[in-house]
Amino acid sequence: MRGNRKKGTKPEVLLRRALRRRGLRYRLHAGDLPGSPDLVFRSAKVAVFCDGDFWHGRGWRALKAKLERRANAGYWVAKIAANRARDAKTQRALTAAGWTVMRFWEADICADADAAAAAVWGVVMDRLGEG
Repeated sequence: MRGNRKKGTKPEVLLRRALRRRGLRYRLHAGDLPGSPDLVFRSAKVAVFCDGDFWHGRGWRALKAKLERRANAGYWVAKIAANRARDAKTQRALTAAGWTVMRFWEADICADADAAAAAVWGVVMDRLGEG
């Protein structure tokens, strides 16, 4: 699993580049916030996560069914389910603290990073009162 990165993933880098082209500045992996969001806009209180399709359970019903037919099914189903539960807990904690949380799937970012950046830009500008 050494090839599974937590930081600096391809979708994260693509989104960061698209955001820089729009002139947005951000902080990376804020360890003081729940879940260490991938990108943080502190003044706007916007936290952005770039979620891996597999690790965060995109299409969970279908993925779970596939995993249940594979080797070590109990481990993988529990692992992805725990990741999804942790994501929900993180979302609740950040929202309760007044943050807007944005989550993007890796495949969506890779397909169109500019669309994801436009969505982030819109929320950040709105939260700053400039939208």
